[in-house]
Amino acid sequence: MLDHTAIINVVTDPFVQTGAVAAVGAWVTRVLLRGHPTRRLVGQLVFFLALTVLLLYHAIVPYEPGPANASTLQRVFIGIAKVIWWTNAAWSLISLVRVFLIFERQPRQGRLLQDLVVGIIYVGAILSVVAYVFNAPVGTLIATSGAVAIMLGLALQSTLGDVSGIALNLARPYGIGDWIVLSNGIEGKVIETNWRATHLLSGANDLVVVPNSDLAKARLTNLSSPERSHGVTLTARFRPTAPPSAMADVMRSVLLSSNSRLPDHESTVEVVSLDASAIELELSFRVEDLAAVAKAKSEVFDLIYRHAKAAGLTLSSPSDGLAVAVAHTDEPPFGQHTTPRRLLDAIALFASMTEDEKEALASTMSRRTFRKGEIVAEQDAVLSSLMIIRSGVVAVIRRDGIRETELGRLAPGDFLGESGLLTGSGELGTIQALTFVVTYEITQQGLAPLMQDRPAIADELASLLSKRNAHEQLRLGRSDGSVVAKAVPTLRARIRHLFDL
Repeated sequence: MLDHTAIINVVTDPFVQTGAVAAVGAWVTRVLLRGHPTRRLVGQLVFFLALTVLLLYHAIVPYEPGPANASTLQRVFIGIAKVIWWTNAAWSLISLVRVFLIFERQPRQGRLLQDLVVGIIYVGAILSVVAYVFNAPVGTLIATSGAVAIMLGLALQSTLGDVSGIALNLARPYGIGDWIVLSNGIEGKVIETNWRATHLLSGANDLVVVPNSDLAKARLTNLSSPERSHGVTLTARFRPTAPPSAMADVMRSVLLSSNSRLPDHESTVEVVSLDASAIELELSFRVEDLAAVAKAKSEVFDLIYRHAKAAGLTLSSPSDGLAVAVAHTDEPPFGQHTTPRRLLDAIALFASMTEDEKEALASTMSRRTFRKGEIVAEQDAVLSSLMIIRSGVVAVIRRDGIRETELGRLAPGDFLGESGLLTGSGELGTIQALTFVVTYEITQQGLAPLMQDRPAIADELASLLSKRNAHEQLRLGRSDGSVVAKAVPTLRARIRHLFDL
């Protein structure tokens, strides 16, 4: 039979209890809570507190030298208990550091500083073990190691120069995700900073590794600071066929209709030059970050062309002799077609129609105007006509309860109401005029005869409309844009049913 007294003695033995608490704490925090940094920190602190209370209860003070009258075996076990305590103290501090940096939401940016702090904690724990377990003079040890450190520093001078990344992290001239440009022309997005180098991702998607020693001495420009938004400036030149103030108003409508610029930041239009050949205007606006600059430029250039055509402005070439001669030809800027016909030519939705069909449809179109602030169509309203914007800017605003979300803005050449005209669906949001707006309308009565004469138009419109809807859903983040093929038969059936084909 088991000796109960012996079992009790084993259970109450301080070294057994210390080992049990240390083993359970290590298993729970290192295995069970490995992927949960916050819970791991809480568990680490709980077990460390329990270990501290247990050692103090048994008169073992980890931060004081051991008793001189203890036996050799007792000194060994007390030393082991102190090593366990100091190890758990270091782990608890390290967990606290890691969780703090994660709470800052900059784990990769803080990795270098984090590693430095962790190294200091480990060095402190080792020196404490040397002082309180082995009773060694720490001051003498540090003084002796200083000479060795000097020799190592001279031998590793070039390597240690790259560790200047510590100073870069403390000064924080840039962070992960910032776009920087160096004085030697190197530029890219910061994706990682470690002990030796900083990794940049260039615009060509190439990885550029810059040693920290070079980066610390270089002049750099942080294009993402003090905020992520980035300024963009574009220039447009027009023939002097209208007053500069009128041209500036047209360019303000360009910026007003842009979906890429930040609406909360001021956008400006300035007339920068005027001569007999051209009026030059400068458009300035801001975008979300540097990565959005290319897309924003493409959109604004397209809008400049569309608004200029709608306002009757003609772009001017650079002021050399040949370019000016070409720019001043008497060719009509809009061709010989009527305005409705030109609008039909500019819309891909009707690209499959023949010339005669476009002429017939253009003859049924009617002109409508809307004042600034006027509601063109309410949300969920089913429009019985398609409206092509001739001039002006409208916004599509969706209301969900008290929340309003702007889905986008439409400019000359854009159209609305196609879902109601072709499928009987309601509008995604309320459509409001932001400027004076001129539209041309295509009604079901005007489109029906063409559909009756050539039912294949329904199939062509269904295909184009499904692609447009997929693009809109992708832009709004509601799908991945891969449902075009599945939507075509449904749209074709709805169009045929609506027009009795």
